[in-house]
This record gives sequence, structure tokens and C-alpha cells, in this order.
Amino acid sequence: MSTARSRRVRVWRSFRRHRLAVAGLVVVAFVSVVGVVSFVDDAFLDNAIVTTLWYSPFDPRFAVLAPPSPAHPFGTDSLGRDVLARTVYGAKVSIQVAVTAVVVAAVVGAPLGIVAGYVGGTVETVLMRLVDVLLGFPALVLAIGLVAALGFSLANVIVALGVVYVPQFARIARSSALSVSEEAYVDAARAMGYSRTHIVFREVLPNSVSPLLVQASLLMAFAIIAEASLSFLGLGVQPPTPTWGQMVAAGSGYLVSAPWLSLFPGLAILVSVLGFNLVGDGLRDALDPRDVSERRF
Repeated sequence: MSTARSRRVRVWRSFRRHRLAVAGLVVVAFVSVVGVVSFVDDAFLDNAIVTTLWYSPFDPRFAVLAPPSPAHPFGTDSLGRDVLARTVYGAKVSIQVAVTAVVVAAVVGAPLGIVAGYVGGTVETVLMRLVDVLLGFPALVLAIGLVAALGFSLANVIVALGVVYVPQFARIARSSALSVSEEAYVDAARAMGYSRTHIVFREVLPNSVSPLLVQASLLMAFAIIAEASLSFLGLGVQPPTPTWGQMVAAGSGYLVSAPWLSLFPGLAILVSVLGFNLVGDGLRDALDPRDVSERRF
């Protein structure tokens, strides 16, 4: 068995010992599948899947503000649309934003941090001061400012959150690069005459992936909350596309008479965020180089 494969096997065995982490993985997988199916159904099939299996999330043809019932387990909203169908479709936006924004932040932030940590000197000072400028703003406030400047759309929400999360990846990547740069294999690469570019992207970056993976899983949870917050404020994806934050906002005026309008999308946010957090905690322990065989949740 190769070294890389044996390491993957060891990480998986360590991860699956943590029952809460495995439960979180199941939740993340379920929400992701729902989000992907909803995306495909909406983008390519004209909502045929959800309409065939349940009800259209856009069709206001039911009784207004009907409470949960066998016909509508999550009730209906103020326009007579099925809340369950809209909650299912809301996963599409949340997963799309979480994954895409974190990938954008990782692609930009990780190389910046790696270069800063390995090269050092003036390059490190300039790059990390730019990162500190971004960190000087509260994440949600900065995201609100960027979305307000760029416009209210899904693409702009992704860009805004990607920019907001760049500093987290940059700082972790820099810390990892400082540690990895002292390893013997990096010294060997220098002695063999490899260029800085080769060492940074072929030696330092691949060996700094573990903490970046943990950070990515945790930031996906924060991205779901941030997207829901922007949608709640009316700065995210605009109606009629359903999002969890938008649904919570729409139901905030009916908390006494129709609490299910905010309750079920709010629970969807809670469960999804909890799932990503549990996966992040499990990855952190599984990728820890120290012996974690005695740790349990």
C-alpha cells in the first residue's frame, strides 16, 4: 500500500471513531445531495423533479398560512406556497454559496499565505498587512458593504464572502508554510537546486493541506450563516428564488400566528451548520499528527 493511500486509510479510521463527526458527515452529505438535485432540477429540468415528487416551491395554489398537516408537513406561507418544497430548494443556494465562496477564498488565500510564509521579508510584510486590513473589518459588515457595492445577486454574494474569508486561509497557510519550510525534504529540494516556485507549489503547499481542509469545512458553516444573514437583510438572492434566510425574514412577521414559516428554514440552517462544524471537528482530530486513538466524543 502506498504511503498516500495508507495515510488516507489512517485518517478515515480515525475520523469514523468519532460518532458525532460521522453523524455530521451524514447531515452534510444529505444536505449536499438535496442542494445538488435542487440545482439540477431548477437549472435544467424546469422543476420537474420537485413538482413530480411533491409540490412546486413557486406555485401559490394552496390555502394561505395553512398549519403543518399531512398534506403540507411544514405548512404553507403567506402566498399559499408549500414551505417544505421551498425549504428543500433553499438548500440549493446555501450549499452553492458555501462551497463556491470557500473554494474562491482558498484558491486566493492559500497561495498568498504560502508565498508569504516561505519567501518572508518584504513580500511577507506587504501580503500580511493587506490581509490584516481585511481582518480589521467584521466579516458580515464587510460582506454587506461588498454586496451593496456590487449588487444583489448570487454571484456577488459568492464573491463578497470569498473576499471576506481570504484572510483566514492566508493566515493558516502562512503558519503552515513557516512550519513546513523547516522540514528536511524542503531543505533537500533547495540543495537539489529546485526553484522557489517549484518548492512552494510542489513541496510546501501540498504538505500544508491538512489545516486548510479543516478550516474549509468550518468556514462552510460560517458561509451558510453569512448567506442566510444577507438574505434575511434583503441583500442576497432576490425573490422568487427561495433561500433559508429570506424565508426566515418573511416569517418574522408571523411568529405568533404562523411560527412554522421561520421555524423550519431556521432548523435547516441550524442542522446544516451543526453538520459542517462536526465534520470540521472530526477532521481536525483525524488529521492531527499526534496519537488520538484514545479520544472520543
